[in-house]
Amino acid sequence: MIDTEITMLPSVQLTHYLTARELEAIVERALAEDLGRGDITSDLLVPPAVQATAVFHARRDGVIAGIDVAACVYRLVDPALRFEAHIADGTPVAQGQPIASVRGSAHSLLRGERVALNFMQRLSGIASLTARYVETVRGTGARIVDTRKTTPGLRALEKYAVRAGGGHNHRRDLGDMMLVKDNHLVALRSRGITLAEAIAQARQSLPHSIKIEIEVDRLDQIPEALDARADVILLDNMEPAQLRSAVKLIDGRALAEASGGVNLDTVRGLAEAGVDLISVGALTHSAPALDIGLDFVWEPGDGR
Repeated sequence: MIDTEITMLPSVQLTHYLTARELEAIVERALAEDLGRGDITSDLLVPPAVQATAVFHARRDGVIAGIDVAACVYRLVDPALRFEAHIADGTPVAQGQPIASVRGSAHSLLRGERVALNFMQRLSGIASLTARYVETVRGTGARIVDTRKTTPGLRALEKYAVRAGGGHNHRRDLGDMMLVKDNHLVALRSRGITLAEAIAQARQSLPHSIKIEIEVDRLDQIPEALDARADVILLDNMEPAQLRSAVKLIDGRALAEASGGVNLDTVRGLAEAGVDLISVGALTHSAPALDIGLDFVWEPGDGR
């Protein structure tokens, strides 16, 4: 069971990640993919006059994300449908717990069912896995952060789901911060330019709000990163013992981020090494979908 103390930060809203129109564009593409040639089953079997109420409920314990996305699906399918959220994104749920309900034309409910579930299951899966990582490192001072290893076209939604699970976002795109990785360093060496020289030149053009992070995979690279006045040093694929030595070398002059091959079995040891951040690609590239159902509940007057 997910720790019931985990709740989404109140300041984190879906609108912080994308506009209403951007969300609609994502949903419209998903609906076109599923409804491009119509819904022959519902068209032939369910008269438009039939009314129904459908309830989203959790089939597994987890943390919910994507309620507003599901609401957008049904708003675009049929504006006459009435969608009601019973909980907020970021809420831990137990198996069987109601999440939201939607009422109106049974024909419309069926047309939007799979798309609404796909979004909510995917985003809730990310939120649930993130919550497990956050709980595993609780008390260490390390933050769990995501990466850019996201589903193409869905990055904003997936990074929002990470926040719903109690995690934090790394850069949203290549323009969000300057991250110097191994291939950048190879390119610099081919030009005969030192890292410190390259960063000094870059700082002349960067806005003051842009942070600089430098990736290292050996302890002897840390002094050069510190000389370049990195804001963050990315410690790639280091064991806990190496991380402890790295944190001691950095000595608070930059944030220390652990990355590479992180999983639920290893993350606690990495956090206890004293790093500030742990980036986990699995949050978005390997999170299993949370099992969520959408079932019709017939009520008097539903027009059966």
